[in-house]
Order: sequence, then structure tokens, then C-alpha cells
Amino acid sequence: MTMKIIGTGSALPEKVATNFDMAEIVETSDEWIRERTGIVERHISTEDTVSTLAAKAAFKALEDAGKSAEEIELIIVATCSPEMELPCCACQVQSIIGASNATAFDLNAACSGFLFGLSTAYGYMCAGVYKNALVIGSEVLSKIIDWTDRSTCVLFGDGAGAAVVEMQEGEDPGMLGIAQGADGTKGMVLSCPDRVLNNPYVKNPIEPGYVQMDGQEVYKFATRQVPNCIQKALENAKLTVDDIDLFVLHQANIRIIEAVAKRLKADLSKFPTNLARVGNMSSATIPVLLDELNKEGKIKRGDKIVLSGFGAGLTYGACVLVW
Repeated sequence: MTMKIIGTGSALPEKVATNFDMAEIVETSDEWIRERTGIVERHISTEDTVSTLAAKAAFKALEDAGKSAEEIELIIVATCSPEMELPCCACQVQSIIGASNATAFDLNAACSGFLFGLSTAYGYMCAGVYKNALVIGSEVLSKIIDWTDRSTCVLFGDGAGAAVVEMQEGEDPGMLGIAQGADGTKGMVLSCPDRVLNNPYVKNPIEPGYVQMDGQEVYKFATRQVPNCIQKALENAKLTVDDIDLFVLHQANIRIIEAVAKRLKADLSKFPTNLARVGNMSSATIPVLLDELNKEGKIKRGDKIVLSGFGAGLTYGACVLVW
């Protein structure tokens, strides 16, 4: 038996903010953003929440999989930008879509979150606890961004992507190899503070927390760790770079994607991108791109695919699967 992705879905807010729009907010330009990131525009929420975007993507994934919400046994939502501390986003999604028989919980591995969610679902299924799962990456990053900081606010967008996975019998392969890890010693190069300690015995000023990033350190980490992680996942799958049809990477920066392709000595044409249209959506980037490729017929049955990403923590992960 093996775990296979049997359906995908995605949802993006209607509001599109171009680089020219960004130039009206902070001191920047379309040329500056394009050259350094590859981003042209991004979707910004004006009313959608992490849970509503996640639910919209979930409905589409269920439709694509031919599954009803009541059939889903596990819901994992990967997010680092929930609107609520309690209840978790996954329980909100469970309520919205009517998945009354599912266990539901959130997971935070930042931009690696969807991959960690897939790995968690895979572990449950291999242990025989569940037979299927709905794995979602959903973010509304626009509310945790400092819109006066041109080094970060131009990078991020909002959105959600979802995948229905199922344990199946037969000879068709599905998940072949997984690799993931973390380096907490470098965690503060990409951070976002939450509530400070306040209680009857301690008083601290309450200030909003925004994403803070050392872009150079993140770049160095990603261009080194992502190729290494992919190679480890390929070794676990007993495959090589040349065996892979598509590399679906976290959409953070076009320069990072190009550097990863170069280090792997892989053809850049095997690295599809959509970051020009959506920017960096953290945990949502990989499932949104995967859904686009699926719906556009750019993934064929039997294709060998690598999913890989990195994020705050610092976290990183990769998996190899057959479509």
C-alpha cells in the first residue's frame, strides 16, 4: 500500500496588488522587485481569512478527488498566520466543509508546512490509523507584514492550497521518499513575534508583531539546504535527479529556484513557477502551484515529482512521489 494524492484545490483572494501598487505604498519600483525576486503581483485579502481560504481550497480538492467531506478522516492545516489562537484553523475548516468524521489539527512549520503536513499524514496512514486525509496550506500573511518595510512587504501574498491523499492498494507507486529537518540555531533570521508576557505579575508594552527577515542569510540557507534535502529524499526513493519529471519548489524567490536547479545540475525547465503572479504565500505556495499544474494537465499519471521547500524555524523538507 502507498499514499497517493488523489485531488487538489486552491483559492486566492480577488484583490491583486501589482508591483506598481507596491510603489505607491513604499519606496520601491517594479524593476527593483522583478530583478531581485521575480515577483510581479500578489493576491491580498480584503475579507478572506485563513480558514475561509482553506475551506474554499478544500471544497475544490474534494471535488477533484471525488470525495465527500464526510469521508475525510483527518484534516491537517499548515499555517503560520491563523486569525484565531483557539480554535485551530483545521477545526474551523472541519465545521465549514462539514467533515464531521475527521480528526483536525494545525501544524506550523512556516513555508515548509505543507510538506510537513503531507509527511504527518503519511505517518498516520502507514501506522494504519487513517486511510485518507485532507492536507491544506493556508496563509493571510498580509496581516503580519510591516507595510513600511520594503524589504519584506513586496514579497508576500495570501492564498490557500489543498490536497486529498489516500492510502491505496496495488502496484502503482505513490509516496517514495521523504526527507525533512530543522536548524533552530538560525531561527531568528526569519521571525515574527507574537504576544509578549503579560499577567498580574509581569507587565510589558503590547506592540504588534511583524515578519522580520535577514534576506541574505535565508538565501544562503535555502540554496545550500534545499538541494541537500532533495538529494536525501531521492536517495530514500532510490532515484536520481535525472529520473524526476518536475521539481515543485516553494515559491520564495526566482534566484533561489535557479540556484537550486544549478546545484542539482537539473534542467531549469523542470522547475515550474507561479511566483510572478502570487508571490510568496508560505505554506500555501507548493499546494497552489501543484493544483495549477494538475488542473492545467501539466502533470501526467506516472510522472515522478519532487516537492521541496524551506521556511522559518529554520525548517526544510522534500518528498518524492509518483503521480
